[in-house]
Amino acid sequence: MAASDLLWLGAGILLLAFGGEVVVRGASGLARRLGVSPLMIGLTVVAFGTSAPELAVNVIAAARGQGAIAFGSIIGSNLANIGLIVGCTAILRPIVVKGVVIRRELPMMLLATAGALAMGFDSALSAGGSLPPFPDYYTRSDGILLLMFFLVFGYYTLGDFARARSGTASGAEDGDEPTWKSLGLTVLGLVLLTGGAELTVESAVHVARALGVSDDIIALTLVAGGTSLPEFVASMAAALRGHTELAIGNVVGSNIFNLLMVLGITSIVRPIPVPPGGHIDLLVLAGLSLALYAVSVSHRREIVRTEACVLLAAYLGYLGWRSGAVFGA
Repeated sequence: MAASDLLWLGAGILLLAFGGEVVVRGASGLARRLGVSPLMIGLTVVAFGTSAPELAVNVIAAARGQGAIAFGSIIGSNLANIGLIVGCTAILRPIVVKGVVIRRELPMMLLATAGALAMGFDSALSAGGSLPPFPDYYTRSDGILLLMFFLVFGYYTLGDFARARSGTASGAEDGDEPTWKSLGLTVLGLVLLTGGAELTVESAVHVARALGVSDDIIALTLVAGGTSLPEFVASMAAALRGHTELAIGNVVGSNIFNLLMVLGITSIVRPIPVPPGGHIDLLVLAGLSLALYAVSVSHRREIVRTEACVLLAAYLGYLGWRSGAVFGA
């Protein structure tokens, strides 16, 4: 393994993180001028903007036939969003979960997770419960179905966005950046994300081959963690500023975006195989998603530090077990 591979991998992840931050800054500036709530910004602008790295990485990986990278990045990112990001954010400051997140967004996330789970086990379901020796695939028809669900989600979410806009005056203040600058930052961020995705996919494959580790493990850990950095930064910053509703909106919106749009588009570009161990990843994701829903509706609809520690420990424990199983630990 050449040292340059690690350097390029680090550079790609940095570009992804910085590009995601620039996208969020520019898009949030535009959204503030529309006068919408932090929760609505988190569910739309921030969630979609911080999920752009996953979309860029996975479309490039799928186009190159590196399906294991695509699968591991999507599922690993969603695992990190729940276990790492919600865990760390709620440890920093308890997250209040209320309103539309409880009524619609969390159930939609569970529905998207259930759909991805069923599609990942379709061979086992058709075979009566036993997995065949060949891999399951997310086919192009699966991708079209996922995108159709995303359009439904987008319709209701953008409808809420429009109603919130019509019910408030513009939230722009004298200190806000002008519209042209926010738009320029958004475009610049997307360019950085594309370049970072190219570097990340290329160098991650080289590192995986050099270490003798399967592509899906590298994607589940390193690539997924790198593409989740924008969500992590945005959520921690929101918590520090007391906008925990933006943090939970960011995570839930990103998970829906990843499963419905990113996985949908990626599998349309090229069918994505479920790699060895991928079925376990899907089951763990379903379990963590249910756990997030449970802690969100418990007590006073607040994710407290004890619950956050459990989510974080579960994520880190599974990641350690999954990686250790590959290395023979």
